[in-house]
Amino acid sequence: MKIYTKTGDTGTTGLLGGTRVSKGAPRIVAYGEIDELNACLGVIRAETPHVPLKSALGEIQNHLFTVGAQLASPNSDPKIERMTAAHTESLERQIDAMQQTLPPLKNFVLPGGSKTAALLHLARTICRRAERSMVLLSQYPGEPVDTWVLMYINRLSDFLFVMSRVANQLENIQDIPWIPQKS
Repeated sequence: MKIYTKTGDTGTTGLLGGTRVSKGAPRIVAYGEIDELNACLGVIRAETPHVPLKSALGEIQNHLFTVGAQLASPNSDPKIERMTAAHTESLERQIDAMQQTLPPLKNFVLPGGSKTAALLHLARTICRRAERSMVLLSQYPGEPVDTWVLMYINRLSDFLFVMSRVANQLENIQDIPWIPQKS
């Protein structure tokens, strides 16, 4: 299989099913941001020494390919795997389990701490941007975004936040509390 096709040389790309659209179209932006998030998770997996985090992030990377495929196929192609309530529920169970090991939050925390935690915060912000792009896309007539995809991405940002706290805990590094500056 050739890597380059030359079909995008004029600024268009193909959706699954063959429709050609601008590379700047909101749907392309949305799944491009999912791709960016997936790449960021790949960096975290390469950098973190924590095997359980690597494993959980690997599963999420596979789910993000499903999210991307759904976004690239707005006409609900039955051959494309779909996100379901079970995917979001799995994230919720994992969040609840991770939170059992963490001290309760008493303030907002600043992104940072360990390298893994800082990268997880970066991934969380990319996830939020992808979510905003999907919400914006869904507001265009004829540009549906599956409800389960939106729910999964919303919950994923929460998951990444909690995982960043776990990463700091695994490395005996305190979360960095936000201390408002009083004027």
